[in-house]
Amino acid sequence: MPGIIFDIKRFAVHDGPGIRTTVFLKGCPLRCGWCHNPEGRDQEPCCSDRRVVFDGREYVEPETTGRKVTAEEVMAEVVRERLVMEESGGGVTFSGGEPLMQASFLAELMAACRLEGFHLAVDTSGFATRSDLEKIAPLCDLFLYDLKLIDEMAHRRHTGLSNAMILANFRWLASQGREIRVRIPLIREVTATPGNIRDILEFLLSCGGAVNQVDLLPYHRTGAHKYQRLGIPCHMPPKEAEPSPAEVEEIAALFSSRGFKVKTGG
Repeated sequence: MPGIIFDIKRFAVHDGPGIRTTVFLKGCPLRCGWCHNPEGRDQEPCCSDRRVVFDGREYVEPETTGRKVTAEEVMAEVVRERLVMEESGGGVTFSGGEPLMQASFLAELMAACRLEGFHLAVDTSGFATRSDLEKIAPLCDLFLYDLKLIDEMAHRRHTGLSNAMILANFRWLASQGREIRVRIPLIREVTATPGNIRDILEFLLSCGGAVNQVDLLPYHRTGAHKYQRLGIPCHMPPKEAEPSPAEVEEIAALFSSRGFKVKTGG
């Protein structure tokens, strides 16, 4: 079964424990205003113009983002990094986009990686059917689970969709004893508000001890240039939405005070 990816990143150090190889699957149902991987939104490969300046002259070259691949083709690239991953305690992470949009292909990839003995992580928004989540849960060692907003109306306003399925899936994974690392993007006046942080903390506490770490991800605009290149309207918040180090430290201290291991950045 072929799938569609848009990148394979080697030597990744922010996508789970150790040094990892991250496979980016194309397609995402959410439309988060702060998304820094807009090339992962549409599931099909897309074309754009890449501008290159050489010797004082600008050249425009066509560029295709995304490629159809088989599990065997992906594995041929992944296994090359075996030594680095194994010696560092790393493994393979599947990200996106939303990797569960290609749940059957994802399960095939994970089964192949499992045969090779790799530690497996899935970076997900949690927006998926329960049946798709059940396909990959037994194969996954660690879920990197994005929690953005707890209030449903706020979630609809900033991502375009309800979070009901996201929260229900999180509770289900917790009830199954799956290992979860929560990732929270911090955008001033959107997700990094006292009310939303309090709501996330209360939600996590209500789910028992499944969460082994909370990653706080301060907002940045480094992906803004991608929108122009892809011809996609950019609705990223302004630079002023980046939280200050003091604000991030205060949020980290709050989670730490309730017993969570906290990591900032990534």
